[in-house]
Amino acid sequence: MNNMNVKNCAIYTRVSTDNQAEKEFSSCEAQEQKIRSYISSQDNWQVFKTYNDGGFSGATLERPALQQLLSDLKKEKIDVVLVYKIDRLTRSPKDFYQLIESFEQAKIDFISITERFDTSTPAGRLLRNIMLTFSQFERELTSERTKDKMLERARKGLANGGYTPYGYSRQEKKLVISPKEAEEIKSIFETYVETGSLAETYRILKSKNVKSKFGKNFSKTIIAYLLRNPVYIGKIKHNNQIYDGIHEPIISEEIFAIAQKIHKEKQKNFRVYKNFLFGGLIKCEECGSNMTSFFSNKHRNGEFKRRYYYYRCTSTTKFDWQSCSVKQVSAERLENFCLENLERISVDKSYIENLVFRLNHSSDAGYRVGHELTDSCSKFSTETISDTLKFFLNKLKTTKGIERNLFAKKFLSNIFYSPESIKIRFNLANTGGEAATKAKPAPPLAGLVERTLSSPKSEFVSSNIAVYLEDSPNPFRRLRRRWPKL
Repeated sequence: MNNMNVKNCAIYTRVSTDNQAEKEFSSCEAQEQKIRSYISSQDNWQVFKTYNDGGFSGATLERPALQQLLSDLKKEKIDVVLVYKIDRLTRSPKDFYQLIESFEQAKIDFISITERFDTSTPAGRLLRNIMLTFSQFERELTSERTKDKMLERARKGLANGGYTPYGYSRQEKKLVISPKEAEEIKSIFETYVETGSLAETYRILKSKNVKSKFGKNFSKTIIAYLLRNPVYIGKIKHNNQIYDGIHEPIISEEIFAIAQKIHKEKQKNFRVYKNFLFGGLIKCEECGSNMTSFFSNKHRNGEFKRRYYYYRCTSTTKFDWQSCSVKQVSAERLENFCLENLERISVDKSYIENLVFRLNHSSDAGYRVGHELTDSCSKFSTETISDTLKFFLNKLKTTKGIERNLFAKKFLSNIFYSPESIKIRFNLANTGGEAATKAKPAPPLAGLVERTLSSPKSEFVSSNIAVYLEDSPNPFRRLRRRWPKL
């Protein structure tokens, strides 16, 4: 511990390359000599150590002698720091305020011998406090400016600083999709939506050896954070507010919404099956029951060989296997048959014209034949039906997994299956703005048209298919959008 009657003095000198040409006290030695003379004039003061930074700029604190001085201050060896001029210590006001605060916290006095700046006197401490007050004001002002800039960036759809989200990289301060990581993000969401389990999602990621940007396994906490991050649907979150981003989304808003629903409500029975395109949509024409998604595994010699997917009538599980003759149907063959026949309809102009005529003159229409049509009860057109079908089919070809299934549920209301016929009901009211860009809006009416289609004898369905086009006949009826029960 230092003697209370003796003050240890640290001398700091600095000269930059530009100052070497100056005549007055241009060298560290000249500065040191002047400071030593000042120390000698004081009672009970002694030189502890001299710190020289020759040839270093005062614009930065990264100077070897200065860093050694700051390190020694923490060891309680120094009582006073002396410099020839304040600009020898630093030329930056911000750095000067920072150093003064460091001296204050260590209870060290600071003296500039030529400028009479002495924090060991009341006048010096007053000047120090005034300078620190302005320093605090400057920091708060800078903080407010930074917050305003970050808010403005968020409003413009630009991501602020911090870690780059997994699935993206940064190019010119903008988020750009990283293809490999984006596929993993899609897999994370689909696995979570399908299983409804954070632990199962973690287990699958670990088994696939998927690593984060830092080369580590994803923890359950990180996975939960990813599942709640709106950046993956093209949004920016700032101060608990959501803004539209300019970056490209990785997943659809439908999958994100389902993930949030599972997380918040923890509905164990809420499931989405990526292997069933029509899951939750098929009804048995014979008994009126829903046909649920089901699969079975084929084994040979105790080893797993293949998985088969079916739509099974729920009456066979509620009662017994003989309660319905339909029982079950191959999911793959049913889905392929429906899509193939819808593809035929979309390019068959004569059939669509006949369909439109029958729809617009059906007794089930939302208007009476012979009466003037209002805007809300306008007729179907050939272009509306054809464009909607083509848009629907083309979109299914470009999407996959759960996103493909969710898109199908936007357009399809029900599929009625029997061994003799398949009837598909289209819900044009809930297709949203996405289809509106490709097809004209459909009028509020409902209709039914059947068409005989040829199919191979080996197919499990008959050659009859019915297409339903559905909307509300009453323009004032509230349309409720809901997810099908899965």
